[in-house]
Formats: sequence, C-alpha cells, structure tokens
Amino acid sequence: MRTAQQLLTQYAAYHRDRRNIATHFVGVPMIVFGVGALLAPVHLVVNDVTITLAWLAFGVAALWYLSRGLVLGLATSAVVGVLILLAHGATEGSVASWLVWGLGFFGVGWLVQFVGHYYEGRKPAFVDDLVGLLVGPMFVVAEWLFMLGWNKPLQAAIEAEVGPTMIRDLAHPA
Repeated sequence: MRTAQQLLTQYAAYHRDRRNIATHFVGVPMIVFGVGALLAPVHLVVNDVTITLAWLAFGVAALWYLSRGLVLGLATSAVVGVLILLAHGATEGSVASWLVWGLGFFGVGWLVQFVGHYYEGRKPAFVDDLVGLLVGPMFVVAEWLFMLGWNKPLQAAIEAEVGPTMIRDLAHPA
C-alpha cells in the first residue's frame, strides 16, 4: 500500500506545468461531481436502509483517503463529500436533467483535463496507473493545502523527486 507521498509524487510527475495544475482545479471537481450525479439515482436497499451508489462509492473512497493520512484524508473526503452532496441535489429532476448534469460535467471536466495535458505534453497519470483516478482529487486538495502553507516538508519532498512546477515552452518542447 503506497503512502500519500509516494502517490502524490507519482501523480505530480505528470503534472509539473502550472497551466495543467490549474486545469485540474476545475476539471477534477467537475469529474467528481459528474460521477456523483451519474451514480446518485441508483439506490441500494440493505436491511431496510437505502443508500445511493454515489454515497457508497464515496464511503469506499473516503476510507481510502483516510488511510493515506488524517489531515489530507479528511480534507479530501470533505471536498469529495460536498461534491457528492451537490450532485444528489442536481439529479432530483427528470432523467434528461440527470443525464445532462452527469454526462455534461463528466465530459466537460475531462475536456478541461485534456487541455491541461496538452500544455503538460504528457498523457494523464491514470493511463499508466488507474489509482490515479483516486489520486486526482487528493492531488488537487494537497495543492490547495500547499498554497495555504500546509505540510511544506511534503511539498519539498515531492518537488525534490520530480522538480518544481513551471510553464512549459510550447514553441520549444523538451
């Protein structure tokens, strides 16, 4: 089981261009919201308790995030939880409304991601390791927390291994 530092370092290796990171601040939440919206209408009943597939998926993801570290796990779980809650509210209408919210946010979120990876000059991290789909939200939250001054030693360790962020020169790519 890889640590948060190992996972974030591997993910960060695919995300050194600041424009790519910026697109992730928009695209990753849109994708999480879209997945939540697509899963929210599916209800499971166990022992007279009804839960949506979105909340079940959130619970599994939250346990995984919490197993990576308390502060980052709680922060990531809170952000993802809010997105799942909002997704439930957005899908209470018709089937068409549910599909527009779910597929719309999911599709546009990925489009934003691919624009970022154009600037990066690299494919998305999940192509090489599917766990990157879970690490994406954790990376965005970690980057936000780093900007607020949290855990500078972790940020320094990641940058020591994969280098600092930069703006890649598209006219003269390396």
